[in-house]
Amino acid sequence: MNRKSIICLVVCVCLCLALVGCSNQPQKKPETPQMPPNPSAPKQTAQQNEPDITVFMHETGEKKTMKMEEYIAGVVAGEMKNDWPVEALAAQAIIARTFTVEAIETKGGVPDRGTQASTDIKEFQAYSAKSVNDNVKKAVQMTRGMVMTYQGKPIKGWFHASAGGITATAKEGLNYRDAEPPYIHSVQSPDDLAPEDVRNWTIVFPKEDVIAAMSKLGKKVSDISSIEIAQKGPSGRATMLMVNKNVEVSGPELRVALESTKLKSMLLDKIEVSEDSVTFAGKGYGHGVGLSQWGANRMAKDGKKPEDIVTHYFKDVKVEKRWN
Repeated sequence: MNRKSIICLVVCVCLCLALVGCSNQPQKKPETPQMPPNPSAPKQTAQQNEPDITVFMHETGEKKTMKMEEYIAGVVAGEMKNDWPVEALAAQAIIARTFTVEAIETKGGVPDRGTQASTDIKEFQAYSAKSVNDNVKKAVQMTRGMVMTYQGKPIKGWFHASAGGITATAKEGLNYRDAEPPYIHSVQSPDDLAPEDVRNWTIVFPKEDVIAAMSKLGKKVSDISSIEIAQKGPSGRATMLMVNKNVEVSGPELRVALESTKLKSMLLDKIEVSEDSVTFAGKGYGHGVGLSQWGANRMAKDGKKPEDIVTHYFKDVKVEKRWN
């Protein structure tokens, strides 16, 4: 073999070895194209440990730190009868937990008290540790960590005693000043188990009480000759009243000024003015927004789960587990 042939052979061998070496390199996988985030998709909340919260105990004036679920049990026992069906109590637990988490995330809880919650019903939620029984404990445990969210954020967990058959929007029931929350809507509510004095009621106020209530709202009148419903909301609740044919007053605001435990609802059937008194007749108890407790009672007895109950009253919400 001549020198030229030997050189050619060596070059061929080198090329073959180079090709073999290339074939043994790991193949690089094609990159998966990154999709831009969908801004309308609900945010996935990472599960966390059960939080401790600070609570202002208005009976004693002390600030107490407790586990969130311990606090929720006291709220459920304070807001609903502890002998009700467990599923109704569990729906109330989801509402109470949602209300608390939303308040903490949006305004720090109860800033005026320097705490995250309060046992004063006028500034936060009712609370009754002494009313917590096995029924309440079971309801809280079965919904542990569950919060209602809309597009990943906790909603405003509004509730009331009885919707009188139909719930209200936030603007009509609460005279809510901001935009109507997208998860609040007017729905039928099975409130037939409510007591007779909640299903249908009549209350008589002395004229001077109504005049004083109007004065609190900056509506001064010396006498009342007539009161008519000037405007109704989607559920039929009176949102605006006309007094003496020329003075407008907000229905929800007048109800609070007259005491909401007396003027139970603005789902009114009639208003009558006599020589020295004003008579209101209507149905339901409360502002009518969100969950109806007596409706939840009926749905629980009909076999509905807590998640089914709350999602009946709130539109397009998810029940999300925030902690185990």
